[in-house]
Amino acid sequence: MENAPIIEKIKKLLALADSSNEHEAALAAGHAQRLLSEHNLAMADIEAARKPDKADKIDTAASKSLPKWLRHLSGGVSSAFDCQAIHNPAAGRLTFIGVGADVQIAAYTFAYLERTVRKLCITYIKGHADSTTATRHRELMRQSYYLGAVSTITARLREQKTRTPVTSGALVPVKEGLIRQTMSEIGPIRTMHSRRSYVNSDAYDRGQTDGSEISLHRGISSAPPTHRIGS
Repeated sequence: MENAPIIEKIKKLLALADSSNEHEAALAAGHAQRLLSEHNLAMADIEAARKPDKADKIDTAASKSLPKWLRHLSGGVSSAFDCQAIHNPAAGRLTFIGVGADVQIAAYTFAYLERTVRKLCITYIKGHADSTTATRHRELMRQSYYLGAVSTITARLREQKTRTPVTSGALVPVKEGLIRQTMSEIGPIRTMHSRRSYVNSDAYDRGQTDGSEISLHRGISSAPPTHRIGS
C-alpha cells in the first residue's frame, strides 16, 4: 500500500499523543494532524489500513534470571500495546511480539521505563542507605522500590488502554491470532509463577510515588534497544 509507511508513522504519533506530558502530547498530535492533511488521509484510513498478515518480533538481550519487577513491567507494557513478551532464559533473550507499530512502541516503552526506574532507584538508595547498611537490606530496599514503581506504572498503563484502546474492536481477534501463530513458531513456552515478595514498605511506597510521575511515552526510535536487561 502506497501510504503504509506514513500510516505507520501516524499510528506512532497518535500513541504518543496520549502522553501525560502535555507539551509532548500536543506536538505529537499536531504532527499527526499535519501528516493526515498533507497526504489527504482521514482517521478512517488509519483504522482501515491493510489487514495485517503477520506479527513481528523484537529481541532484547536479557539475563537468564529475570527478576519479578522486570517480568511485571514487560507484561504490563506488552499488554498495554496489545503485544506479548516472552523471556527465553536459555537464549538470554526477552522477545516482544506484536503487529505493526505496536511491537516497536512496546519494546521502546519498556526500555525507556526500565532505564528510568533504575535511575530513580539509584537516587533513592543513595539518599536512604549508607556504608553501614547491610548488603542484604540494601538489596531488599532496591527490589521493593522497583516493585512499587512498577505497580503504579502498570496500573497507569491499564487506565491508559481503557481510555484509548490501541486496537479497534474488529482488529483485536486478528492481531491476537497472528501473535499466537508467531508464539507457536517459537516453541514451548514455560509459564513463570511469581513467589510472594517480602518488601520494605518505605522503599515500596517511594517507588509507587515516583512511578506516578514518570512519563509513559518516551524512547521511540528507529533501532531496537541494545542494552542487556539485568537484575
